[in-house]
Amino acid sequence: MLGTSLASVLFGVALLAAGQSSTLTGTLAGQVVMEGFLDLRLPDWQRRLITRGLALVPALATVLWLGDEATVALLVLSQVVLSLQLPFAVIPLVWLCGKGQAMGDLRTPRWLQGVGWGCAALIVVINLSLLLQLAGWI
Repeated sequence: MLGTSLASVLFGVALLAAGQSSTLTGTLAGQVVMEGFLDLRLPDWQRRLITRGLALVPALATVLWLGDEATVALLVLSQVVLSLQLPFAVIPLVWLCGKGQAMGDLRTPRWLQGVGWGCAALIVVINLSLLLQLAGWI
């Protein structure tokens, strides 16, 4: 889109960094679920292999089923799904950080809470417009 080869390299590096961050988060969540809820203790390498292997299954199945040309659509769909999940993380975060009972002296100042709620509202409005566009109502 930008007409330079540097743009594709930068996008690839950013995508790789985002994937590593996501994989780390998924691995840690898998560890908490396995050890805390399922009482399943595994060596680190086995837990990583299982959680990362399971994370690859949907993407690999889609590419094998729909072909290489579906990777762009899969990438866009993954970003849409991630954007739709963002309010479920941001709203509790802003709410909890503003509670004196939970945060004590580290409670977020009122002005920053206002900025946080404004950002959360903007995210929700953008996501609602995206959903309405996908449904064909806009």
